[in-house]
Amino acid sequence: MKFIDEAEITVRAGRGGNGAVSFNRQRYAPKGGPDGGKGGHGGSVIFRATSQLATLQDITLNRVYKAGNGKPGEGSRKSGRSAKNLIIELPVGTVIWNCADNSIMADLAEDGEQFIAAEGGRGGRGNKAFATSRNQSPRRAESGFPGQEFRVRLELKLIADVGLVGRPNVGKSTLLAALTKANPVIGDYPFSTLHPALGVIQVGLYQRIVMADIPGLAEGAHTGRGLGHRFLRHIERTRLLLLMIESTEDDYERSIEELLNELIQFNPMMAKLPRMVVLSKSDLLNDHIDTDLFDCTISSVTGQGLDELIKLLADRLGMTIV
Repeated sequence: MKFIDEAEITVRAGRGGNGAVSFNRQRYAPKGGPDGGKGGHGGSVIFRATSQLATLQDITLNRVYKAGNGKPGEGSRKSGRSAKNLIIELPVGTVIWNCADNSIMADLAEDGEQFIAAEGGRGGRGNKAFATSRNQSPRRAESGFPGQEFRVRLELKLIADVGLVGRPNVGKSTLLAALTKANPVIGDYPFSTLHPALGVIQVGLYQRIVMADIPGLAEGAHTGRGLGHRFLRHIERTRLLLLMIESTEDDYERSIEELLNELIQFNPMMAKLPRMVVLSKSDLLNDHIDTDLFDCTISSVTGQGLDELIKLLADRLGMTIV
C-alpha cells in the first residue's frame, strides 16, 4: 500500500427534501385542511478516525464526496425520509483543514473520534406548517435547504511514543528493524527511507512502545531541502525524540546542535519535547569518545546497547518493565 499523508477533496452534504402541498380529501372530509408533510434532512458528511488505516491512499480515489438528498414530504402529514450520513474513515492523527481560509476544522487524534465536516440541509416544511386563522388552506410549501459544501485538505500526522531523528544514512531504519516488527527499506545510501515508518517495540510482557522513523534530515530540511521536511510533522505529536548521531561524525556536539536547529526551525514547540541522544554504529568506533554527550551507545548490527536503549526509553516514558 502506498503511503500518502496529504489529500485535498470536496465534501458536499445532501440537500433537504421539499415540503409537500397536500389537502385532506377523504370521503368523510371532502374539504379537509392542509396535510402536506415536511421533507427529509439531507445526509451529512462525517469523518471518523480509525486505527485500522495508516495512509490517506483510499481517500485519493475520489475528488468529491457527496451525501444523499432527503426525500420530499407527502400528504397525510408524512415526512420525507432523511438521507443516510456519509461516513469517511481516516487514519488516527488526521488534521482537517478548510481550504477557503486555511484554518483547522478538526484534529482527529483518537480512535473512533468523529467530526461533521458538512452538515446536511434541513427539509422544507409542508403546507400544513403555513396554515393560519386567516389562511386555512395555504397552497405553498418550503423547498429543502442545501447542505454545506467545503473544500478540505487532509494532513496525516503519525501518532507515536518515540520519534526517530537523524541525518540520512545514520542507521535509523536499521535500528527500527532491529527493535521492532517493522520492515523499513534499508540501504547504504542517503534517503533509503522515502516515507515515515512505524514500528512497535515490545516492553516486557504487557507494554509496547510505538516508534516513528522519518526520512533523514539533510541540512536545511526546514526550508524544503532533502526529503525530511515533508515528514517533520509526523514527529510533532511524539512524547519523546530520539536523536541519532553516527559514530563516524567529526564533531558530535555540532551534529546534535544542527539536528535540534532543524526541528526548532520547523516548529519551535519541538524544543520543549523530551529527548534522548544516541550514538549509532558503535561497532565502527576506534577511538575513545565522550560518552557524556549520549544517553546510550548502540550498534544495530551487533546488538550492542539495544537492551539498554529499550530500558531507557521505557523509563523516560514512565513504563515499568514486567
